[in-house]
Amino acid sequence: MENDKEKFKKEFKKRLYNFVLRLINYINKLTRSQSNDVIGKQLLRSGTSILANFIEANSASSKKDFINFFNHSLKSANESKVWLTLFRDTNNSGKEENEFLINELCEIANILASSILTLKGKKK
Repeated sequence: MENDKEKFKKEFKKRLYNFVLRLINYINKLTRSQSNDVIGKQLLRSGTSILANFIEANSASSKKDFINFFNHSLKSANESKVWLTLFRDTNNSGKEENEFLINELCEIANILASSILTLKGKKK
């Protein structure tokens, strides 16, 4: 029987994976331009890093290492928000999909931040 913590972890991993798939599709549909290519590459790196670091955390050798991977994942989420916001504000992307990705990223970042605080014992 799967406990709530394991179920949440599995669902969050699936949510991150689906987010990254949508992000890749979003980037691939961008109009080709110098700025879109540069920002798109940055977004691809930071966006996929969120999932990669979350997965790496599961193989961490210590609690400190685990928290470190979560911190990297959160930093990548915050960086990705910058790139998505630039696409939104320059009107270089599909508005609805952009808003979905930004909102999803905010929720993902909040979950990661909350998890870090809990892991560090700073959340009441």
